[in-house]
Amino acid sequence: MTLEQQADPATPSAASTPPKRRSRRDEILEIAVGLFAARGYHGVSMDDIGSAAGVTGPALYHHFAGKEAMLVAALIPVSEGLLAGGRERVARHPGEAALASLVEFHVDFALANPAVIALHLHELDRMPEDPRRQIRRLQRLYVEEWVKVLTRIRPELTAPEARVLAHAAFGLMNSTPFLGGEVNRERLADLLRVATMAALRDTA
Repeated sequence: MTLEQQADPATPSAASTPPKRRSRRDEILEIAVGLFAARGYHGVSMDDIGSAAGVTGPALYHHFAGKEAMLVAALIPVSEGLLAGGRERVARHPGEAALASLVEFHVDFALANPAVIALHLHELDRMPEDPRRQIRRLQRLYVEEWVKVLTRIRPELTAPEARVLAHAAFGLMNSTPFLGGEVNRERLADLLRVATMAALRDTA
């Protein structure tokens, strides 16, 4: 998952910091995620992934033991990154600013990772029990960061009510795998942020 880097006077600028080169493993994983999202987990073989990545069978298995390992490697870091990013934003911002920061953070993630979202929606149940339970736990903790903020700025909400709103917001923001390319990214981000904030605010 790509987390936005926050500007800091003590941090070297992007212009002076060379971008980190992606590993071959990361490149293969990105190709596998795209294939899984497009064709479904069972519609893709290791040979398909190797062919798309230009990697022979033995070299591919050097990086991953199999498709299950790729699924785990794709989804657990995403859940960990969302939780870490959500907690950081809640800790840094007071009141409604925390909600706006969470929405911006998640919309940026959703726009950058539609294939990962599609993979999560359709293939999570195919994972082995232990990593699946780990992902579910990380997701619950991430939801609770949203619940914490919503009940703080809207004290009339109970925690279960705030949880309903948080999941509804995720439905809006995680719609990116199903959106066409008719609207440019910047405008799409604006639309998703505005729609999500409207769904979460008390407008009655």
